[in-house]
Formats: sequence, C-alpha cells, structure tokens
Amino acid sequence: MVATAFSADPPKLGEVILWPRGVSGGNLGTAWHFGLGQGLFNSLVIEAVGLTLQIGVSAFAAYALARKRFRGAGIVLLAILATMMMPEEVIGIPLYLVLGRMNLLDTYPGLILPIVGWALPVYVLTGFMKRIPLELEEAARIDGAGDLRIFFHVILPLSLPALGTCAVFGFLMIWDQYLLPLLIVQSPKMSTLTLIVTQLQASQEQGEGVRLAAALVLMVPSILIYLGLQRLFERGLLSGSVKG
Repeated sequence: MVATAFSADPPKLGEVILWPRGVSGGNLGTAWHFGLGQGLFNSLVIEAVGLTLQIGVSAFAAYALARKRFRGAGIVLLAILATMMMPEEVIGIPLYLVLGRMNLLDTYPGLILPIVGWALPVYVLTGFMKRIPLELEEAARIDGAGDLRIFFHVILPLSLPALGTCAVFGFLMIWDQYLLPLLIVQSPKMSTLTLIVTQLQASQEQGEGVRLAAALVLMVPSILIYLGLQRLFERGLLSGSVKG
C-alpha cells in the first residue's frame, strides 16, 4: 500500500509491488488537490472538538451516575445503554430532520453535536468510577472539598486508564464516521476525510496510487493515536477485567 502510494511509476492492473519505483509524492499531491487537504482539516476540527466534548460530558455524567444517589438513576443508565443497541441507520432520518429544523446542516455544530452523547464512554466510566473506594471521597469532604474539587482532584486522576480507553474508542468512532457526514454535509467545503476518500475510491479518473495515498492519510492518525495512548488503553482494559 505504501509502496504503491509513493511510487513514481504506477503498477499495472493486478500487480503488487513491495518497493516504490522511484519515490514520488505526486499521488499525494493529486489527492490533495482533489480535496483531501480540506477534508483532513474538517476531520481534525470535528475530532478535536467532538472528542473533547464527548469525554467531558461522559465523565460528568458517569460521576453523577456512579457517585450520586438519586431516584431513577438506574432508569437513566438503562436509557443511555439502550441507545447503544440502535444502529445509526435507525436514527439517521430523525437526526437529519432535527438538525435541519435547527439550521445545523452543513455546519461544524451539526457534525459535532450528534457524536457528543455517545453511550459507550458513559458506560465504561460509570463502571470504573463505581469501583473507586468511597473512603477517598469521604476523606476529601472532611478536608472541605466540594463536588467539583473531588471530581477534578480525586475521581478524574484515578480514572485516567478508563479515560484513555474511551479516548481511543472515541477517536476511532469519530474519525471513521461516514453515515453522519454523508447526511449532514451538503457542500465540498464541509466534506470530511472519509467522504473524500470514498469519492476517490469511486472515481474512474484517479489511479490506484492516488486512491491508496488518500487511504494512507486516513489510516495514519488512527495508528498514531493508538500507539500514543496504548499504555492507558491497556491499563483501562486490564483494570476493568481484574476488578470486575
């Protein structure tokens, strides 16, 4: 894949090469002019803002569900988990209609808001926070700490492994999102990287090297994020399996 993407001499149909025939960035440049750069920028903006809001909202929701006692907490958690059982295709049309009435089609908020309330990080963080000893929270309250201080200085630092796991899953979910941009985006300037790569794959005018160069750009961030957060990701999975 890498060899074909950076090969100056494109391979023949059905031919597989293991080393580029003269290193060249021409395929990447062609894909960039096709709109790959704008798609990459849009995806990075949506990823940065969406993942930050997703993890932040999920952490606050999980803290309330795990550490606070209120009537209907179990029903709320069950309702959140029920959304995980619904495929995107089921809520696609209602979501499109709601965003249309709010004038959020073809906008960054329209692409970001639907991914903020993902149920998986709420579920993972709630289970993790429930296993944090209550004595730590009680000791902090004796020292005069309020809910926000306990959350930021006690609960959140202890939840870093679970947050790392949620960040990896959340990044991959947002980065590989296809159906949502397909419904919301109406102009080339708002196209995400997945839409651009899909258009390149369907184009009969572009060669195999251009298509693979675009696919390589789509793959690299996911690999880098996993390698960068690998330790937190593994710690989160292992701590959940051991304590569970």
